[in-house]
Amino acid sequence: MQRLIMLQALKGQLIASVQALPDEPLHGPETMVKMAGAVLEGGAKALRVQSAADIRAVKSAFPDIPVIGLIKQDYSDSEIFITPTKKEVTAIIAAGADMVALDMTGRARPSNEKVEELVALAHVAGRQVMADIATYEQGITAQSLGADCISTTLSGYTPDTQHRGDTPDFALIRRLSQTLTVPVIAEGRIWTPEQLGQVLSAGAYTAVVGSAITRPQLIAKRFSHAMASYTETV
Repeated sequence: MQRLIMLQALKGQLIASVQALPDEPLHGPETMVKMAGAVLEGGAKALRVQSAADIRAVKSAFPDIPVIGLIKQDYSDSEIFITPTKKEVTAIIAAGADMVALDMTGRARPSNEKVEELVALAHVAGRQVMADIATYEQGITAQSLGADCISTTLSGYTPDTQHRGDTPDFALIRRLSQTLTVPVIAEGRIWTPEQLGQVLSAGAYTAVVGSAITRPQLIAKRFSHAMASYTETV
């Protein structure tokens, strides 16, 4: 019941992804706490946060704000990057996240761990599970495996979906929303408020916006590319 209540509170509310990897300029818990404060001041109602250190810092600073936790970790025997194993799930729970985001694309996990075990681990601890998927079939499977909500996070970022361009996957959002009984969260390549409106019109329960808000190096790159394109034509 507690898991259901949290999801109900997020319907139609902006979730901001507040992340910076070790090779990015804003990396570090102190900076992520400041970024979290800024997006909350701007109206975000929940946060998606990467790494145990950042989750712990953000949750400590904003204890009443729902946090979706994930850990990005490379393993040599798996393509999965987002919360690959029970080790990461356990760390996310210990750091205080309210929800655990998992890659549920069906690809082999490190040491052949089973995603069902990761979902169960989160649920036993009273945490919700957000399934990060890339295709319709993966969304259907993730729901059947117990995910509390389905996010289109990985559409465009897996080998079989890399052709999907630089806009949100409206078709996937629409199809999943018409089929699934758990909430469908739009995430990935939402660059403008207009696109946010479009994913909601497509049936999304709510949306996660990240790079367009919290990764200034990518925002600046879009403007610098536009500047270069313009100056080449004049």
